[in-house]
Amino acid sequence: MDRRERFRRITSFQEADRVPLDMGSHVASLHRLSYAKLKEYLNDSELKNDDKILDRMVQNVVPDEKLLRRYNIDFRWIAPHWIDVVDVRDDIYRDMWGIEWQFMLDAYSVYSSPLSTAKTIADIENHPWPDPYDPKVVTGLKERAKWLYENTDYVLVGDSIKGGILTKALQIRGYEQMFADLANNIEFAEALMDKLLDIYKHFWSHFLNEVGPYVQMVYFTDDIGGQSSMIISPDTFRQLVKPRIGNLIDHIKSRADVKLLYHTDGTVTPVVDDIIDMGVDILNPIQTSALGMDTAVLKELYHGRLCFHGAIDVQQMLPFSSPNGVRYDVAKRIYDLGRGGGYILAPCHNIGSDVPPENVEAMYEAAFEYGQYPIQLDNILKPEDRQKPTAEQIAAQAAPVKQKRRPRKRR
Repeated sequence: MDRRERFRRITSFQEADRVPLDMGSHVASLHRLSYAKLKEYLNDSELKNDDKILDRMVQNVVPDEKLLRRYNIDFRWIAPHWIDVVDVRDDIYRDMWGIEWQFMLDAYSVYSSPLSTAKTIADIENHPWPDPYDPKVVTGLKERAKWLYENTDYVLVGDSIKGGILTKALQIRGYEQMFADLANNIEFAEALMDKLLDIYKHFWSHFLNEVGPYVQMVYFTDDIGGQSSMIISPDTFRQLVKPRIGNLIDHIKSRADVKLLYHTDGTVTPVVDDIIDMGVDILNPIQTSALGMDTAVLKELYHGRLCFHGAIDVQQMLPFSSPNGVRYDVAKRIYDLGRGGGYILAPCHNIGSDVPPENVEAMYEAAFEYGQYPIQLDNILKPEDRQKPTAEQIAAQAAPVKQKRRPRKRR
């Protein structure tokens, strides 16, 4: 089956010939050290791109075309270019937003936030914002997208201008200060997010003017979930963040006929209906190690309204399982999410430096083997992993995640 037809059927909640497979975005590629280990494991000196970094912050690579073909990857990602990156010292760089990042262990973390001491809305306006129409952002992208569209059947994805409205506000203001603004300085928080919304809309207009006629999906990232709860309350999300993300999604969809893939790490179970309301077609990454992100329950609740992308855990399962354990987990996610369409299999984030190469190989081998329609995994999965979620499980996941209060100490 043609890959684009496979994608069209899956995202229309129909079964195709197999579950589509993905790799290669800036949150679903391989860390450069993991890539080097995989190259050595495969004993393939022809694999290139060891030093072709896709996202400097997380230190992942642009996977070699030969590797993408080995793993039957159905997607090719068209990523805008980083601009105005300045090396401050050996371990620190400054990005186009003015945020400084410091190398820690095997990736970069925020070192300084340029608006951390801002006092007024005028300070926001006076910040040296990046030019969304800088031609360097899109150099060569139209030609590449057009060639791939006309000469291959790959599903083409417009990768995001890195960051999102809330995420970028947290980074540029400083996490602690921005969280305080969302509670106590709402006028400032809204002004900052509105400024970012405006810039992102112009970035997307510029980007889609080049690649819009050729891409079938676009990708937008804005983290709102943490490991055991959302990073902001559902009410704050609905009041301050949701309308702005929805506005941006409406703008993107007005510029190109695309499916919208939205990335947020962590647990987001209290607001999945809101995510659908924003115009999201496909939710990524389905972080199964986060509280409440049960793939069987998600499928039961949202099939027919929301597609899923990811679900292969990179925190616990891929680093610490055996290849057989990986194969079983892949079977479980395909069984839960793939029946009736609506699922694209991928790692739920970048494949880290702690993931054994044999587990990467096992993941994609199993994904191709087990993902053939009709899904027939009854002889592989345990009976308990083939049971329909109970009403209690569904109710628990649909309810807001509540924080436990610590008991007060008596004086």
